Amino acid sequence: MGITSSFVYSDSPEPHRSRTKEILNRHPNVRNLIGKNPYTIFVILGLVAGITLLAWLVRNQSWWLVVLAAYFAGAFINHALFVMIHECAHQLLFKKKSWNRIAAIISNLPHVMPSAISFERYHIKHHSFQGVYELDGDLPDKWEARLINNSTLGKCIWLLLYPVFQVIRTFRLKEIRPIDGWIVSNIIVQVLFDVAIWIFFGPKAFFFLLFSFFFSVGLHPLGARWIQEHYLSLDENQETYSYYGPMNTVAFNVGYHNEHHDFPSIPWNKLPELKRSAPAFYDTLLYHRSWTKLFFRFLFDKEISLYSRVLRKNRNKVPLSDVSTPDTDLIGKNKIIEGL
Repeated sequence: MGITSSFVYSDSPEPHRSRTKEILNRHPNVRNLIGKNPYTIFVILGLVAGITLLAWLVRNQSWWLVVLAAYFAGAFINHALFVMIHECAHQLLFKKKSWNRIAAIISNLPHVMPSAISFERYHIKHHSFQGVYELDGDLPDKWEARLINNSTLGKCIWLLLYPVFQVIRTFRLKEIRPIDGWIVSNIIVQVLFDVAIWIFFGPKAFFFLLFSFFFSVGLHPLGARWIQEHYLSLDENQETYSYYGPMNTVAFNVGYHNEHHDFPSIPWNKLPELKRSAPAFYDTLLYHRSWTKLFFRFLFDKEISLYSRVLRKNRNKVPLSDVSTPDTDLIGKNKIIEGL
């Protein structure tokens, strides 16, 4: 994979819908994994309570301790809450959409920035139109990729300010409604929570949450998750990658990204079972084992840039008849690049 100054364009449809149909044809029992997990709400409440308690504990500590606590503890809880928002965006907790959105707003509280409902809008489009520049907010802006490209310093700044770049991208996605009653409610609840933290816990507690937020999605090994998911880090012919490593334990299996894109209606706790149920489809894909190693490789490897993404102009859905058959001879052969 050589250094490039342009995105990789594909005339092929995104790979997930066709694979979903094939898996269901070969493994109809997978349908039993589809459903809701209402017990996830207790995970959300526990995480929110835990990081709020940490904010209270550091409220009178030295600033260096506040930053360290945010990097080594708060970031992991904050990231886990992003995963919970992701579950709510796919309506994987409750049957009622409104209940899922309320759960998402609760998950959003320690993030300081109101983003839960907006995330739902943009993320669902990412699933429906993966790689379509006008609709996929997961893709960098063209000016963003040109500015950062493969510079180590640029990539450090990009990860550090990743939430800022994500917000700027929304101006590109003009077909998505930017505000509605739910988004306004998200903003009001978030502001009230932030003000309460500042008044009752103090500014250090507030900044602990803010630092935790930026670390959880940026200049931190957890930030490699965004690189792992769709950047062409292992093969230009594979645009989605999973991560099978120890951090899935604290990240609620968010690393199972191919599995999630194939079956976004399967909750986080059943994604490993999906992988085990269809080995011919997942064991033959390249994947990552370490976010930490990928984090440093992304920063220093000149062959990985913000251009290392697949774009497509075809907005149409994949016809259900347009499917390919995986090589069954590869069952059980784990294709993996060690040390990444």
